[in-house]
Amino acid sequence: MSQVKSQYEAYPYPARDPADEAKRLITGSPSHPLEIDHFLFSGARDWSRPLRVLVAGGGTGDGLIQLAQMMTQMRRPHEITYVDLSSASRRIAEARAKARGLGGIRFVTGSLLDAPDLGAFDYIDCCGVLHHLADPAAGFAALHAALAPEVCEAGGGLGFMVYAPHGRAGVYPLQAAFGALFEGLAPEARLTAARALVAQLPGGHPFARNPNLGDHKDSDAGFYDLLLHSQDRAFDVTELLEVLAQSGWALGGFTIPALYDLSRIMGAAGQAMPEHLDPAQQMVVAERLRGTIKTHVAYALPKGSHHAPPTGRKTSSIPHLKGIEAAPLAQAIARGAAPKLSFAGIDAVLRLPREAASLIAAIDGRRSIGQIAVASGMDPIRAGALWATLHKELGDWGLLLYSRALV
Repeated sequence: MSQVKSQYEAYPYPARDPADEAKRLITGSPSHPLEIDHFLFSGARDWSRPLRVLVAGGGTGDGLIQLAQMMTQMRRPHEITYVDLSSASRRIAEARAKARGLGGIRFVTGSLLDAPDLGAFDYIDCCGVLHHLADPAAGFAALHAALAPEVCEAGGGLGFMVYAPHGRAGVYPLQAAFGALFEGLAPEARLTAARALVAQLPGGHPFARNPNLGDHKDSDAGFYDLLLHSQDRAFDVTELLEVLAQSGWALGGFTIPALYDLSRIMGAAGQAMPEHLDPAQQMVVAERLRGTIKTHVAYALPKGSHHAPPTGRKTSSIPHLKGIEAAPLAQAIARGAAPKLSFAGIDAVLRLPREAASLIAAIDGRRSIGQIAVASGMDPIRAGALWATLHKELGDWGLLLYSRALV
């Protein structure tokens, strides 16, 4: 048995109790249906068609449960295949699905490298897995090979999370040290010994000074996954774009584009944007200047896809707010407030004109942009200009998505 498989049999990750399904639904990115539509179907998917999904390396089931539950609540047809190498993780994921009474899920114990043998899929979720493969590029390529042939024309692709280096400062020296110290020890013995050493780290150690990391405090599984993993690498933006291109993918978009927007950083410092950097190079520099991004959460399209995230210019597009409610936000903007945001250790402020409040208040996931403009009673030209501002400011922070999921 490989060290990676042994780890997840001993410490299924993330630590989850199926009994908690009665209390809460864990949501996030990727694999929120609104995001899938926005990034991979140009916000215009026909949700009467079944969504064929592969959850590759599904662990204890967070992405699986979120997607299956939301599709069920929306009464949208779906077929989901879950695959993971850990039997212990699979049992937890199955128990969580059973606790919620979720159907339409096929459970498989195996490797995501065998994804092409599991079917042809419209959407693939792979969260927190590819960076643990001996050859991540082979993983990206296997997932690409599992896409249905019609995806380029009809829409679809990959939602993924991989580790980023700068926000994980201090992790990799400890992983290397523990790997050398504890070679041959059982997972339980590794955990006990490593906890004792972490408790003795000097205050100046990069890991001790890193406020972005917390898994090691949450559970034994979280500690082991963060600091004792035997196969772990991080991708900076350059490396991520390279592995995507190498395996047949193109970046569809980061879920929080503002984190990678160099113009925001330069503007806040009162400096002009450099003209010699192309868009990819700008994202590379932004990641380095941010310094706190610990994961890249994004969507990828197969090369040659005809789909891209909506621009907000089509009045037939249907907007949704994600993670915030329309009425309180509209009220705050109408008062002239500037709501504060925090993402990946970055503090930001939403700055929107008061006039935009009536547009925000009309966002309900069913009205189109054109219908919202009419409902606001605003002059169409002014409404269009304000919507462009909303699209940029809310969209860049992952708070505004387009989807026909509720129509």
